[in-house]
Amino acid sequence: MVIPPPARAPNIAKYLKPYVLRMHFTNKYVSAQVIHRSTATVASSASSQEKALRESMDSLRDVAAAAKIGKILGERLLLQNIPAVSVHLKREQKYHGKIKAVVDSVRGAGVKLL
Repeated sequence: MVIPPPARAPNIAKYLKPYVLRMHFTNKYVSAQVIHRSTATVASSASSQEKALRESMDSLRDVAAAAKIGKILGERLLLQNIPAVSVHLKREQKYHGKIKAVVDSVRGAGVKLL
């Protein structure tokens, strides 16, 4: 007689925090995107590579650019009725500089951070 393995509880964190904010910084550009965790699709994104944003920004890679990207991303999230996101930081990323500018701008736009 074969005994089946015990049933595992579903990962509750996937359901409590479905939207994750991820940021990527290069030497030239700043980009941020919000990913829906359960479907693995991009819900919204903003980047300093976008043509409309590139023309209105002085620099594409400094802290001011990161703050503007965060503000635009927050406004886009509210337009899509996404009220809250969780922040995903990589191991080497610290809450400082450009990362802090993006996160604080998203929070300032009215999106709650989990």
